[in-house]
Amino acid sequence: MKLKALLFAACGLAFALSARSATFANGADVSWVSQQESSGYSFYNSSSVKTDPFVLLKNLQVNAIRLRVWVNPSGGWNNGADVLYKAKRAAAQGQRILIDFHYSDSWADPGQQTKPAAWASHTLTQLNSDVYSHTYGILNYLKTNGITVEWVQVGNEINSGMLWPEGKTTSFSNLAGLINNGYSAVKAVYPNASVILHLANGYDNAVFRWFFDGVKAAGAKWDVIGMSHYPPASDWANYNSKISTNMWDMVSRYSKPVMVTEVGMDWTQAATSKSMLADLLTKTKALGANGLGVFYWEPQAYPGWQGYTMGALDASGKFTVAIDPF
Repeated sequence: MKLKALLFAACGLAFALSARSATFANGADVSWVSQQESSGYSFYNSSSVKTDPFVLLKNLQVNAIRLRVWVNPSGGWNNGADVLYKAKRAAAQGQRILIDFHYSDSWADPGQQTKPAAWASHTLTQLNSDVYSHTYGILNYLKTNGITVEWVQVGNEINSGMLWPEGKTTSFSNLAGLINNGYSAVKAVYPNASVILHLANGYDNAVFRWFFDGVKAAGAKWDVIGMSHYPPASDWANYNSKISTNMWDMVSRYSKPVMVTEVGMDWTQAATSKSMLADLLTKTKALGANGLGVFYWEPQAYPGWQGYTMGALDASGKFTVAIDPF
């Protein structure tokens, strides 16, 4: 009987580990893909056969796709229709979907959180309504077109807040209000979706404590803490150690799971990037159910595309070994 009990326990552990593995997000942000294809770029498998990039990524064990949303972007890239087009392609491969709201007409990050032109003259009250309406509108559009969204970022790398100047971190109260309008809109469309608050520099525990202490005290709501991670090739092990320490602290301090929503390294350092990613995956999975996933940022970017050099594609349009650890 004791042996049978041990066997059942072993089987149960194996099942639990298998289930955890199945739910861990091996992710990629591929928001540029439609623009690249429109510009004439194609993607190839190891035999140099032109292949749908979503299929290539699926075959590399990427089971989740992150897509950014801009409000009224020049050229239309990353607007609702473009996001739906990419989301349908991801869904067709069975890939799970993370939607990343920038609340801007272009890039939002710690150095720029510019209000959309259409919202430029709006009061804080109006901006709260704008955030709700835009978030609800995009997500409802996706849902009515058959897309299931599992995670939603309310803001992108909001270390300094969003929708400047009203939503700067100089007023955590203002920022929390904006965050909560996004949160409420997400839950109104996808009640089971997880809302992510995402900061840059995942290695910087002091900044994360300052930010999340601030928004928590102001009453902000969130489900997951998201982190960006771009370690230097020469010192990646140290940076991986720091982000691991920060992840464990975030889980302990706020009782929320964590996710690395962006990671990358120069495409010419593919072997080093492979080692870094393998180690990062191990460190994130060590958190168990509190380590939700890791997303490579634009791995399908051709070297130098729009000045970006931290993808995982070589000049011939084939994926490098950088994302093999997935």
